[in-house]
Amino acid sequence: MNTISLGTSDLQVTPICLGTMTFGEQVDQPTAHRILDRSLERGVNFLDTAEMYAVPAKAETCGATETIIGHWFAANPGVRDKVVLATKVAGPSRGMPWIRGENSGLSKAEILNACDASLRRLQTDVIDLYQIHWPARNVPAFGQTAFDPGKDKPCASIHEQLQAMAELVKAGKVRHIGLSNESPYGVHEFVRLAEQHGLPRVATVQNPYCLINRSWENALDETCHRLGVGLLAYSPLGFGLLTGKYDDGGIHAPATAEGKAGRMALYDSMKAQRWGRPESLSAASAYNALARAHGLTPSQLALAFCYRNWRVASTIIGVTSVAQLDECLDAWSVPLSPELLAGVDAIRKQWHDPAQ
Repeated sequence: MNTISLGTSDLQVTPICLGTMTFGEQVDQPTAHRILDRSLERGVNFLDTAEMYAVPAKAETCGATETIIGHWFAANPGVRDKVVLATKVAGPSRGMPWIRGENSGLSKAEILNACDASLRRLQTDVIDLYQIHWPARNVPAFGQTAFDPGKDKPCASIHEQLQAMAELVKAGKVRHIGLSNESPYGVHEFVRLAEQHGLPRVATVQNPYCLINRSWENALDETCHRLGVGLLAYSPLGFGLLTGKYDDGGIHAPATAEGKAGRMALYDSMKAQRWGRPESLSAASAYNALARAHGLTPSQLALAFCYRNWRVASTIIGVTSVAQLDECLDAWSVPLSPELLAGVDAIRKQWHDPAQ
């Protein structure tokens, strides 16, 4: 894989990024380190994590993923310089008071303190891409589709958040900044205020994008294309729905061939999310059947859809084993025929983003 530029930044990354939210929950440290070793061996130079990981979020595992990555850096001198490291500061609490309390508004002080804590856990001096995990302001996200101004609460302004990021960049703790789970309004405001006040400009937005959630194509694709902001597509496999593992047993499916149950089967909290909706499962099954009819595995179709999409700068893959990692990376070479893409469009017209 050749590297690509992230937005207007000087960050050069592979178009596949290793997501690490399973580290510290489904994946223990020795396995995580083997996955990291293999990923680097196969040419992937881009890692994404977050202060709140592992997932599902729990007080006892908050920060565990960054800690595991930090131990990998410490055990492998020189490897830090070979990767582009991205992490995230959590937005206001969404039922996770152990991060910064229920009343967090993502103030400047909170961002600065969060960054310092991430640097310590990661055992590094600099974060290459520091992202706001979700907006401080009220915004529909994580399966919500309608904006409700009645839910507005006091929070730090976008200007204040950018000022915090500017301080981190000036101090050499952060190279570039990004957003996550954002809306067109948010992206425009971050870019407008950065340009108006000479503050750091966002390079990326990390949002869901996959066959069963193409909400990015409703204004965000044009926004980011015209503003020079890159999409980091997360959940390309729809939390496992687009692997086919849940086609027979639904989200209560038993263990896979590797002897592991998927996240949707393991954690009740995930069954209630957008990926657990019956229509999401039905749409995923239709795409999975389409893949098989064209001689592909469901994962190959889902990943190639993102890998070959002009909207995507880098696709974030999450795995629990080296074998899964290799499968995801091998899908890079999978072509999609015009007939197959026509079938994708036909299914979308029927289901239209059930996991949005």
